[in-house]
Amino acid sequence: MKTSSITRQFIAAAALTTICSFTTSAETVEPIKYGDMEQWVTRNVPESKVIGGKTKSLYEIAPNSTIDGAVAYTNQGGSPWATSNVMAKVVGVVKGSNAVFPDTREGGGRCCKLSTVMEQCKAMGLVNMEVIVPGSIFLGKMLEPVKSTKNPYSKMEMGIPFTKRPLALQFDYKIDMPANATRIYAPGFGSKKELGGHDNSEVYVILQRRWEDKDGNLYAKRVGTGREQYGKSTSGWVNGHRIAVKYGDITSDPEFKSFMDLIPEENSYYARNSKGEMVPVKEVGWDAPDATPTHIMVMASAGSGDAYVGTPGLTLWVDNFSLVY
Repeated sequence: MKTSSITRQFIAAAALTTICSFTTSAETVEPIKYGDMEQWVTRNVPESKVIGGKTKSLYEIAPNSTIDGAVAYTNQGGSPWATSNVMAKVVGVVKGSNAVFPDTREGGGRCCKLSTVMEQCKAMGLVNMEVIVPGSIFLGKMLEPVKSTKNPYSKMEMGIPFTKRPLALQFDYKIDMPANATRIYAPGFGSKKELGGHDNSEVYVILQRRWEDKDGNLYAKRVGTGREQYGKSTSGWVNGHRIAVKYGDITSDPEFKSFMDLIPEENSYYARNSKGEMVPVKEVGWDAPDATPTHIMVMASAGSGDAYVGTPGLTLWVDNFSLVY
């Protein structure tokens, strides 16, 4: 007896459903440690009396605790996360900067709120600074106390050791782009000026294979790339969003955008070499599609432009970071 067309379609659909079910069941989602944003350290930093002497609260992603005093922060409880929240000590003046906050989601539970804020520090005859700070979180460490606004990447130890090959980065997010948004350049010492357009929020995952030469210089090839920018408000939370990790040279990929390209040498992130020195990691090329990484970088930020550029009030909320295999 011949199989009808409808029967054949049913069998094909059933087979496809079985394959899809198998793929889903075989998938593994591994949470990034403390990526559920439920635990936070509160740092109560007394600022110098010359700028008012108030106590500034700074927040870090790590086991719940409180730290009182102008104490340089190092990652607590094995947390791989660092934030752009820092204690600065410039010409002897202690100042706290905070643009990353714990927040409460509708229905309960905590998340991470990243805002672009204008930090001001004014003291007659000593310092007069305005610095724009897009709130950011990343896998790595922030080095404190920050003593100047020069070369901000040298204060960040970007990336952590990692040798797996994930399919995607998964997370929840929400964005609020302010009305009449504009970009501001405010580097601290120097003139503040308005730029055209508005900034974007950004989330990325980058896999690198790093190595060190005999002189302690660090180099890397790009193993995997997943990077997105967001330029408008969402209607609410976007849950379970995934950024696919694409391996090897992706410049010919139809979805390739300029911000996914290799990191220019002048914007190199920093890491410690075997001598304990902070040096730039120079990304020198694309690696083979089947290469094994040595490090992973994950970052979420309320900004995506150059250092000290941002849109005041632009806010990104993120939660539940995981890697998909």
